[in-house]
Amino acid sequence: MSERTEMANSRQSPLLQLFYVLPMRHLQQAIGSLGDLWRTPLSSVMTVLVLGISLTLPATLHLFVKNSKVVTEQWGSASEISLFLKLSVDDKGAKNLVQRLKLYPEIAEVHYISATDALTEFKSLSGFGQALDYLDKNPLPATVLVTPTKRSSQSEAARELLAKLEQEREVELGKLDLDWLSRLEAMAQLVEDIVIGVAFLLCLSVVLIIGNTIRLAIMQQKDAIAVMKLVGATDSFIQRPFLYCGVWYGIFGGLFACIAVAALAEYLSGAIFKLTQLYHSSFVLTGLSWSEGSLLILYAVLLGLLGSYISVRQHIREIEPTAD
Repeated sequence: MSERTEMANSRQSPLLQLFYVLPMRHLQQAIGSLGDLWRTPLSSVMTVLVLGISLTLPATLHLFVKNSKVVTEQWGSASEISLFLKLSVDDKGAKNLVQRLKLYPEIAEVHYISATDALTEFKSLSGFGQALDYLDKNPLPATVLVTPTKRSSQSEAARELLAKLEQEREVELGKLDLDWLSRLEAMAQLVEDIVIGVAFLLCLSVVLIIGNTIRLAIMQQKDAIAVMKLVGATDSFIQRPFLYCGVWYGIFGGLFACIAVAALAEYLSGAIFKLTQLYHSSFVLTGLSWSEGSLLILYAVLLGLLGSYISVRQHIREIEPTAD
């Protein structure tokens, strides 16, 4: 009976070790490392603030890139195509063209402006009304304003539609000004590349800062580590509290970065809203979503873990007990 019990215990021991003893040991060391940070509040807070500020800058730049993409998508469609008709086209021919254009599946709306109406509008807007009265004939062509459908208003589809419309025999010239949009997209891509470069450098600085902080903590506990090795503690057991310190630094630094980015977004949203109101726009600055905030904290934890891992792997191995 006793042999069977011992055999059962021996079979359960690996499972007990895997699902209870090892997790409890990790939990104890994680809580113990948090206590180590609590015992050195000044240095811990300074490290967390440095990490948080280092992560706030790329996160804020990402926020502006995200919002600029929203603006680009709103402006990324062709709201109207202007078709200038040949001077030889009369009102009847222009109206026939309008009827044909209304049959295009890519076109949502067609508006016709006769040459007379165009001249009248130009007189009222330009201030040269009296001078234009001396002209022998109307120099302005009739114009057809074409509004593409939502599907055909994207830049490439709008260009294809413009090329198709210019094939009409009454059309002299078509105008679709999307060059400014291409420049805007190029600038947005440049800013995004700059954000990636700055984020990489700041993430590298985070790794170095945490690595140096953990190195100082290891040097302060050098004698205790030597004693632990003397009594048989493994390197992995000694390293865990320092690795958890890096994780805690990452968690607190990531939380601080999220709070700082949210505060900056709230502070700037009022000024941006007033600016966009001048351009008759209702654009509102959006902050980080819950998923983006969680991802920021996760990145911070990974950076903290990486910095601490590099430090402990290098310095704990160098500490060996010496026989007195």
